[in-house]
Amino acid sequence: MEISKTGVLLVNVGTPDSPETIDVWRYLRQFLMDGRIIDIPYWRRLLLVNLIIAPFRAPKSAREYQKIWSEKGSPLMYHSCNFKDAVQQELGENFIVSLAMRYQNPSIESALETLRQQRPSSIVVFPLFPQYASATVGSVHQKVMEVVQNWPEIPKLRFIDSFYDHPRMIRTIASMGRQHFDQFRYDHILFTFHGLPERQIRKGNPGCFTDPNCCAAIHAGNHSCYRAQCYATSRSLAEALDLEDGDYTVSFQSRLGKDPWIQPYTEDVLGTLAAKGVKKILAFSPSFVADCLETTIEVGEEYHEMFTELGGEDLQLVESLNDHPQWVETAREIILEKD
Repeated sequence: MEISKTGVLLVNVGTPDSPETIDVWRYLRQFLMDGRIIDIPYWRRLLLVNLIIAPFRAPKSAREYQKIWSEKGSPLMYHSCNFKDAVQQELGENFIVSLAMRYQNPSIESALETLRQQRPSSIVVFPLFPQYASATVGSVHQKVMEVVQNWPEIPKLRFIDSFYDHPRMIRTIASMGRQHFDQFRYDHILFTFHGLPERQIRKGNPGCFTDPNCCAAIHAGNHSCYRAQCYATSRSLAEALDLEDGDYTVSFQSRLGKDPWIQPYTEDVLGTLAAKGVKKILAFSPSFVADCLETTIEVGEEYHEMFTELGGEDLQLVESLNDHPQWVETAREIILEKD
């Protein structure tokens, strides 16, 4: 008797097909036209993206992608592919693991079709974002539902929405940080997360920002709040690294536009730390599981340069989880967890 298999759809954010400007433009356009990314009326988003943001950002972003591109492609792609293969091996032959990118290739449509053709009894949808956000996890879930609603037979679906404080993941990130501790002494630890507009946080969590301590703990009113989950990740990492409150700072990066985003901004934090005499910073990017433009270039290069210009001596980035064996084991635990 043939054993029915379980499908697993791993989804990361995406990457251009090449570092050429035209491919970067295509990627930016698809990414920014998602109504969960820029949550304004469609016609305004259409004009803003096609006439202003994509034409001006594509050439600059293409130059940045060229810095990190290799024969294997973009880091996010080859790290994700290696991770997918490792997860498949870890889960075994009763599982079918497929990889998709929310934007560009391989598309969610094609990855789901690969699974559908093998007629799995169920599919686990696993967005590779530790903290829940409408613009990341919510967008992946929505896209998957749009695709499968047209299938004649829809298997059982299980959606993973976050794993921001998974103990094994926290231990893995902490152990990667300790490898840097063993080599150098750092004055301060920085947990820098990808930012979001404040309005997006308020949509799902109306009470956010009304109380300065609203994200000091996870509770029924903020359990799906991105900002609260980022702070929870930081507290867990601080505990695993034996840090005191004054040893680390949480900040948010990658602002776009003039509307207020989650604060404190990483650029401001670097200025404050430099003014206090901090010379050496060890930086973690715990909202990313694979190294990409936002980690390697934005944190590893741009923030390093910014900090040294402000008077600091070094800002060292801790690499992302990528296909670390303990991260692969963590993914297996998450996939096998029962609701």
